Amino acid sequence: MSNDNDFMRAALVLARQAELSGEVPVGAIVVKDGTIIGRGSNAPIGRHDPSAHAELLALREAAQYLGNYRLVGCELFVTLEPCVMCVGAMFHARIARVVFGASDFKTGACGSVLNLFTEQRLNHHAEIVAGVLAEECGQVLTNFFAGRRAQNKKVVP
Repeated sequence: MSNDNDFMRAALVLARQAELSGEVPVGAIVVKDGTIIGRGSNAPIGRHDPSAHAELLALREAAQYLGNYRLVGCELFVTLEPCVMCVGAMFHARIARVVFGASDFKTGACGSVLNLFTEQRLNHHAEIVAGVLAEECGQVLTNFFAGRRAQNKKVVP
């Protein structure tokens, strides 16, 4: 793999895995020097863990791989714009570059609701690339929630 689209496609595979588990379909990968070193699929429902977002799981796996919680020089690719919690973890990990697909106009912290990476009072900043395969990433989420709404209508007596 060598470009942003290829890495985002790898994250989309993970998003679809999350969906098969009944989770909101978000997938994330961490890349170092062109190699995937961390993977994560959304899992807060299955793990009973509000912090089990795809980004955090990918960061944890990458940190274990490197044997260091600092992920200097690493990039994170995620299908949905990260939330405040995930951006905070990226700050602590020192992620150099964040690439996301679909914008999140409810909780996005990379420009849609807030942009923590441009906050000068914070001690870390990363390059942000928005909208990589945005339509495909957004469609996975749209289809998931449309399915949920249709399922809920069938349940109502």
